Amino acid sequence: MSDISALAQRLDDAARTATGVPQLEETISVEEAYAVQAQSMQLRYDRGERRIGLKMGMTSRAKMAQMGLEDLIWGRLTDAMLVEDGGKINFNGFVHPRVEPEIAFLLGAPLGGSVTPMAARAALAGVAPALEIIDSRYHNFKFSLTDVIADNSSSSAFVTGPWADPSIDLANLGFILNIDGVARQIGSSAAILGNPIRSLVAAARLAAAAGEPLQAGDVVMAGGATAAEALAPGQHVCLEVQKLGRVEFHIQPKENVCLEK
Repeated sequence: MSDISALAQRLDDAARTATGVPQLEETISVEEAYAVQAQSMQLRYDRGERRIGLKMGMTSRAKMAQMGLEDLIWGRLTDAMLVEDGGKINFNGFVHPRVEPEIAFLLGAPLGGSVTPMAARAALAGVAPALEIIDSRYHNFKFSLTDVIADNSSSSAFVTGPWADPSIDLANLGFILNIDGVARQIGSSAAILGNPIRSLVAAARLAAAAGEPLQAGDVVMAGGATAAEALAPGQHVCLEVQKLGRVEFHIQPKENVCLEK
């Protein structure tokens, strides 16, 4: 049995100080990896952060097949990870950040256990264009499945745009991810399990199984609609999603920021 607490502390220290660490040398199971994640996040809660939702990962069918997965992976979101739309992020607060274009869900009612897509949609208060900043704490962004799960599924920060009517059909919305005014990724919401609502259905099931059922006010990030783009200091990142609008953030120039440790 691996020392879950020691691994959790190692990854929490890496995230808190934005310091890369080697891949885990210990061989752990998926269940142990989620235990590491839970304990690592508890350290954040103990410092005053509050869980406000979930992020879903491996939401591409091709990626799941490539990794030999039968289910999605997930991580926890906290209030400290939320960046204001149009706001600035501190580049020095990350090891090697990347950005993914996504759709975010805002729950207006609890949603737990095995639910239908219709029930999941009925529980929504809104949907929004969103950007997730992922940041593996492992050197060179290299990790195994259990490594990434233990590391909160690489979740680091997120930005949501204006909340829109949840009745909008999300099955095939166009995405354009711009960095400094240049289109870097073009895609569709269909890349998220064929329809992002399926990601919400999975989130409800997985959160309930972990003893943390989704509640009203929770945010669920549906997963990347395109490949992730590496970020650099001074950039402006903007996502435009058909029918949903836009969301953006700026990265502070490196020379103007310092990391608080």
